[in-house]
Amino acid sequence: MNPVTGLSLGRIAVGAVALADPRLAGKLFQLDTAGNPQLPFLARLFGSREIALGAATLLARGGTRRNLVLLGVLVDAADAGAGYAAIQDRSVPAPAAAPFIAVAAGAVLSGLLGLRGAKKAPTSV
Repeated sequence: MNPVTGLSLGRIAVGAVALADPRLAGKLFQLDTAGNPQLPFLARLFGSREIALGAATLLARGGTRRNLVLLGVLVDAADAGAGYAAIQDRSVPAPAAAPFIAVAAGAVLSGLLGLRGAKKAPTSV
């Protein structure tokens, strides 16, 4: 499977879980869902973003698709940075944040591989 297609489908799947059952998403991310009543709200924000980015990337073509993949790489890099910051400020335990950082870094790599494999869109005059 094309890395961009796989990444987009993964975004939609993760986003759907976060949107439909934010407490389950929190548990999958090893977060304290009982001690943080605002977590479902944030999970739904995350979920809707992931679904939108994944769907838009799947539907886009040419330069627009390339730009959406690049945007996804930037978002995933920011997510990895947020995970690192959460470890540093001790808001999330390292055992919970480390897998999240690894998934975000893997998504960055997948996006970069997809950009590398994509043909450059023709420019118009």
